[in-house]
Amino acid sequence: MSGRALLDRYEASLRGLARKSRLRSLSGRAGLDFASNDYLGLAGSKRLADAVAVALANGTPVGATGSRLLRGNDPEHEALEAKSARFFGTERALFFGGGYVANFAVLTTLPQKGDLIVLDELIHASAHEGARAGRAEVAEARHNDADAVDDAIKAWREGGGTGRAWIVAESLYSMDGDRAPLDELAAVADRHEAFLFIDEAHATGVYGPEGRGLAHHLEGRDNVVVLHTCGKALGGSGAIVTAPAVLADYIVNRSRPFIYATAPSPLMAVAAMAALDILADEPARRERLAGLVTLAGKRAQALGFQPSGSQILPIVIGDNAKTMQLAEALQARGFDVRGIRPPTVPEGTARLRVSLTLNVGEDDVSALFDSLAEEWDR
Repeated sequence: MSGRALLDRYEASLRGLARKSRLRSLSGRAGLDFASNDYLGLAGSKRLADAVAVALANGTPVGATGSRLLRGNDPEHEALEAKSARFFGTERALFFGGGYVANFAVLTTLPQKGDLIVLDELIHASAHEGARAGRAEVAEARHNDADAVDDAIKAWREGGGTGRAWIVAESLYSMDGDRAPLDELAAVADRHEAFLFIDEAHATGVYGPEGRGLAHHLEGRDNVVVLHTCGKALGGSGAIVTAPAVLADYIVNRSRPFIYATAPSPLMAVAAMAALDILADEPARRERLAGLVTLAGKRAQALGFQPSGSQILPIVIGDNAKTMQLAEALQARGFDVRGIRPPTVPEGTARLRVSLTLNVGEDDVSALFDSLAEEWDR
């Protein structure tokens, strides 16, 4: 077999994706930002940049140089974790390199053999990957259906399940922009003496008092673990897991993604601390974003699309090819809007994911929907 023949199956797979209009490629930033998760416009914030510059001038290293359990445990990591625990109202916080690894770490570590993980069917891919790589049984429940979660736990018990159940949900879903019924899920968790793991990736910074998220009133409970990403509304990178102290200690001792990974840059810890200060000091950012959400929702509804009520606004087209054609047309007009296709979203629900951030203003939002209306008519 020639060396090139070894690649045939990969090329065939890529051709298959292209036939289905699902082939992906990398592209740079261009046009007005309707694609990023930089909801509060903090990634380019002078205040974040100044905090990092001061830290560098004072000798904070760029790299952590090792895992947290070796020489990579910097004062900045510990300061961020202490500040985060106070800010979010929980006993402990742990800083990870990103949301994907944090989800994977929690779900491969805390649920034990004999436990059950019940995933919302539309939750982040990282939660699915972590759950299936772990030791617990896994079940999926209908999206945002607390009764379906309750039924899944009951069926597991009736089938002989004796461990603990773990209910896993996003507070604000990344592709539909809708909110989870957190209070109902918490009631199910309490009724079954189960744990509730909430991914606040798209809510942290945007919702709740001072941007503490949609699950702010549940944090601090013994059966609640929460993930806050630093790479979306907080403008940097990394993720913070908040939990009871004993669960945080268990992760430090038992979680392979935590133990064996080089620690995140201490400069990102500095940036995250500055972002938490901005959340507390600059509520006008959230107010301005809420105004864009209202405007975009009205414009979307006028075109016959369902508003989400959040900064994530899906324009569901259905057909993969038509979705990408529409995205390309809007990009050509200067709007960075991306098409989202299966398997990221369910079959038949390909969409434009319009992300609202403070990197644009009301005039930009109106111009986007004017252009969308013209392209849609074509």
